[in-house]
Amino acid sequence: MKDKSSAKIPKNILILGLVSFLTDASSDMIYPVLPLFLSDVLGSSTLFIGLIEGVAESTASILKIFSGWLSDRLGKRKFLVGLGYGLSAMGKPILSVVTAGWHVLLLRFADRFGKGVRTSPRDALIADFSPEERRGLSYGFHRAMDSAGAVVGPLLAFLFLPLVSENYRILFLIASVPAMLAALILVLFVKERKRLKDKVISLAKPKLSRFDPKFKIFLLGVTIFTLGNSSDAFLFLRARGLNIDLVYIPILWLVLNLVYALVALPAGALSDRIGRKNLIISGLLAYTLVYLGFAFATRSSQVWILFGIYGLYYGLANGTMRAYVADLVKEERRASAFGVYHGVVGLTALPASLIFGWLWQSAGVSVAFGFGAGLAFLALLIFKVGL
Repeated sequence: MKDKSSAKIPKNILILGLVSFLTDASSDMIYPVLPLFLSDVLGSSTLFIGLIEGVAESTASILKIFSGWLSDRLGKRKFLVGLGYGLSAMGKPILSVVTAGWHVLLLRFADRFGKGVRTSPRDALIADFSPEERRGLSYGFHRAMDSAGAVVGPLLAFLFLPLVSENYRILFLIASVPAMLAALILVLFVKERKRLKDKVISLAKPKLSRFDPKFKIFLLGVTIFTLGNSSDAFLFLRARGLNIDLVYIPILWLVLNLVYALVALPAGALSDRIGRKNLIISGLLAYTLVYLGFAFATRSSQVWILFGIYGLYYGLANGTMRAYVADLVKEERRASAFGVYHGVVGLTALPASLIFGWLWQSAGVSVAFGFGAGLAFLALLIFKVGL
């Protein structure tokens, strides 16, 4: 029994994985159909839909920086994690009564506010309970549970939509149930690790000058990559342009997350043995190929393959990047480092989506996706040469 992966993963991380599973199942019942709800029911434009996603992610980034520093400063993780999950859970049922696009913008802001509050302390909490030799496995497990929920969510949406006569509002109410259950489980069962006070109270606000040069190179690569990593909502628009029926849009998201779930755990364990950098580079290569594929795709059958490869990118790179952050910094600055990392990712979300949308409208879809592929490949070279 001791050789099984589950036996190597601490109980606290197993519970956090369950919380993420339920939260993502809830969120991903909503996410694939939300652009359609905005467009078909509320009459929002595609530009406004992209703006919603960009503003939401960029807002979250500011809180990720602050919450990471605050978590290190206080020596507390669970309170901030619980607050973040609670805020996100409370906003979901309100979606069922919105009447305008700006209402959705406010609710997406609240949802990302919650994500910003919880993400850095949660990632640090995982590191707190992970032995160094199994850190990649722990992050891989968490990302696998995250993506497993993202498989179940769109499948439930696909099943429930016909049952509720394609009533988005009823679907949003149903989706709020697992989110609230996740927040309750976290409050009742997740534990806090005691930390040394002298390491906590002496922390200054996060500054790049306080981090290792390799962490700064890592952040440079992340910045360049994420400037070309626009909202996934554009992938749904591209799929519709290639004649994918509306009813199958959630299934595309399911395919992506199914591959993600299958790859994340073994990729995390593999990174413990062969190093994080090689897995990250492989993930960025997959991303580059996907965006090149979307730039030149001409048939709907190609969309399914590209979404599958996109799931491979997520599985190889997402959890591995987080584990790499933990490797590159000292324990007492870990949550601050996660805050800076998530901040860089989030702060580039708005310009990334705006640039992509502008390129799509002014120069065409091939140029927009080609731009994203080019920046991903440039980031790959930075990781290859600089780290």
